[in-house]
Amino acid sequence: MSLRLYQELAVWWPLFSPPEDYAEEAAFFHQLLSEAAPDARTLVEFGSGGGSNAFHLKAHYRMTLVDLSPEMLAVSRAINPDCEHLAGDMRSTRLDRQFDAAFIHDAIDYMTTEADLRQAMETAFVHCKPGGAALFVPDHVRETFQPSTSHHAGDGEAGRALREMEWQYDPDTSDSTYVMHFAFLLREGNEVHFEHDTHVCGLFSRSDWLRWLGEVGFQAGSVIDQYGRDVFVAKRPTNSNG
Repeated sequence: MSLRLYQELAVWWPLFSPPEDYAEEAAFFHQLLSEAAPDARTLVEFGSGGGSNAFHLKAHYRMTLVDLSPEMLAVSRAINPDCEHLAGDMRSTRLDRQFDAAFIHDAIDYMTTEADLRQAMETAFVHCKPGGAALFVPDHVRETFQPSTSHHAGDGEAGRALREMEWQYDPDTSDSTYVMHFAFLLREGNEVHFEHDTHVCGLFSRSDWLRWLGEVGFQAGSVIDQYGRDVFVAKRPTNSNG
């Protein structure tokens, strides 16, 4: 697994996954959070990446954005200078403060073992105030995963353009992972070069998700969003400690 997309290729993120592509789903996430924690004013996002969700959610919350990649944090700072940005791993980060709500988008997919995923859940739990809520948005659960191929085009200024194909499949259905291959054609002026990136992602059943969230301390359920994904809505009980 290389994850070059979040490192040396991160400068291409605004063409690959721009904020305007996130408006619809961010509105849905805000709706879910508003229902689960109607008085929420502060929100921490772990694995915040290029900040495309935060670009929309910051209209409703005072946001703290945490990501492992310095390159992705730089991308996010460019569009979200009004948000707090911190470097950290969602499995181990401890900010020594709590928020009204916590959010982990598809960065949760990089938790490839039960231990990793539970650690990320625990991070969200300890940063969530009693009575607060957390959202987790994996791209897939075991029950709904299907191999697929997709493509994307992005054009920028100064002759910069991107064409991308993404191919995901599960080479071993007996384990807890699937594979994504990204093929990029990147143009700068009259020069075009090719990049390949491979990502290994976690794949767990819906029942495992709900059981582990409960064992961490959340009261959790799931809803299906407009893209067919399971979004896990987790409430921290008002009488919980820790």
